[in-house]
Amino acid sequence: MSEFLLLGLPIQPEQQGMFFALFLGMYLSMMLGNLLITLLISLDFHLHTLMYIFLSHLAFTDVSFSSVTVPKMLINVHIWDQSILYAECVTQMYFFLFFVSIDNLLIAVIAYDRYVAICHPLHYTTIMREELCIFLLAGSWLLSCAGALSHTLLLAQLSFCADNTILNFFCDLAALFKLSYSDTSLNEIFIFTVGELVIILSFIGVLLSFMPTLGPPS
Repeated sequence: MSEFLLLGLPIQPEQQGMFFALFLGMYLSMMLGNLLITLLISLDFHLHTLMYIFLSHLAFTDVSFSSVTVPKMLINVHIWDQSILYAECVTQMYFFLFFVSIDNLLIAVIAYDRYVAICHPLHYTTIMREELCIFLLAGSWLLSCAGALSHTLLLAQLSFCADNTILNFFCDLAALFKLSYSDTSLNEIFIFTVGELVIILSFIGVLLSFMPTLGPPS
């Protein structure tokens, strides 16, 4: 398999310019907002605190996450070419999984940081030490990288049939499984054990961080 066809956006030729302008405007607005947040935090010395450092990482992740899929979609809409090379598809899938995972983990880290600041303000500097913050940030990036790389290596072992049509506007892992005639049971098990674990742990971490604030103040 040398290339795939991305058919996730059923746009008519006469609507091509309108949708291209719409998606481009939304993408540039998102980029500008997140880049301004990152730039402001880096330039203002008063914002060099843990909360804003975590926020700058999250803003950078959001920019990277959107840049993985949207530019290719804009190119396909603009030149009316829905093809994507196999290597490009696998690379896009890797970075998509990577930034999705780290985005979830960073939200959980920020929720924990706010929980400590609100519920234990006197012990905040003692609990949120520099070593712990580095561990949380580095752990989020490394775990996301390892999970995305594992999915990619398992995908590389699959063989694909003649049908190369992906019913999405980017290379989705589940859509690629449907195009393979190899046994994907190991890949699916890995998705449910690793991928879902990241989402569930992040959700539980965010949920638990808000539960103590619902009760009466101590």
